[in-house]
Amino acid sequence: MLTSWLEVAVAVPVIALIGVLLRRERRARRELAECRVLLQQLSERQRRVEAGDDVERFKRSQYFARIGTWDWDVDTEKLYWSEAIYGMFGYKVGEVIPSYELFCASVHPEDRDRVRAGEARCIETGENHDEEYRVIWPDGSVHWLRETGNVVKNVHDSAIKMMGVVRDITEEKAWASQLHTLAHHDALTGLPNRLVLEERLSRALEHAREQASRVILVFLDLNGFKDINDAHGHAAGDRILVTTATRLKNLIRSSDTVARIGGDEFVLVLEGLAQQGDGLLEEVHLLCGKILAELSLPISLGDQPTQIGCSLGVAVFPDHAPSMDTLIHTADLAMYAAKRSGNNQYRFGRQAASPAHAG
Repeated sequence: MLTSWLEVAVAVPVIALIGVLLRRERRARRELAECRVLLQQLSERQRRVEAGDDVERFKRSQYFARIGTWDWDVDTEKLYWSEAIYGMFGYKVGEVIPSYELFCASVHPEDRDRVRAGEARCIETGENHDEEYRVIWPDGSVHWLRETGNVVKNVHDSAIKMMGVVRDITEEKAWASQLHTLAHHDALTGLPNRLVLEERLSRALEHAREQASRVILVFLDLNGFKDINDAHGHAAGDRILVTTATRLKNLIRSSDTVARIGGDEFVLVLEGLAQQGDGLLEEVHLLCGKILAELSLPISLGDQPTQIGCSLGVAVFPDHAPSMDTLIHTADLAMYAAKRSGNNQYRFGRQAASPAHAG
């Protein structure tokens, strides 16, 4: 039985994830500081770099750091790219002539106005320019860049040029996306985990309060899973879990949620239901019957078809509970009541009109 559902929810993985994110954030801040130092030193360094060997070393350092330098005459289309930037936009060095028009055309249409507004704000106020945006390469692939810069003014305090640095952050974005997926989804089945279930259920209940509608919460626990896992191995157990997840997803609407909350336990959230009384109970009966029928279909484990049962506990908001915690607890108790009654049973929360079973 879940004694403290919210406390148990992905505590250790979240703590580990927070540590990783903090380290990444410190690294990002350090890299941004280095970019700003490079920007401040750029003009002076370019004036000092006269020998060919120094030029070559400077170019190589940009490639290794995956940082390029740029400057733009704000009253013209004239734009300078260091060699490292060409590849960030999908070109070979010398393949195109950099221009502000080419730059804008390369920026993803959904990001273009924001980037241009940031540059205009920098020119007008002198604030540091710092934007992350997507660019579309000539081959159609999408990549992420981070651009920082500031203005250069003339003796009349008018902005005549923007200068800055840009670096490719595509890998960082992919890594962050992967971390987000791992933090919010079960690695085996791809279903939402406890954290996402809590967020979606909270939103569903809030919407139900506003619309005077109902939310059905179904706790599902597989019966005999441990015996099959012990007899056939973890690969067989994983197959059962993945198959169960797929079957449950096929039973619900796209607006509903099915989550795996650990082991062989799953939760379904069905929202936006307007029925009351007997009509609602009948809908729940039909849903539970469909779940039991679908999950009772044999699953092939090698050459041997295997059947596995389940137990369901159902709670309805607001009929059974006025809050998320109480609703979860009610469904959890109902599921264990169904399990004590035998295989392939389902039970409603205590306030429901009548208990039910199937199979």
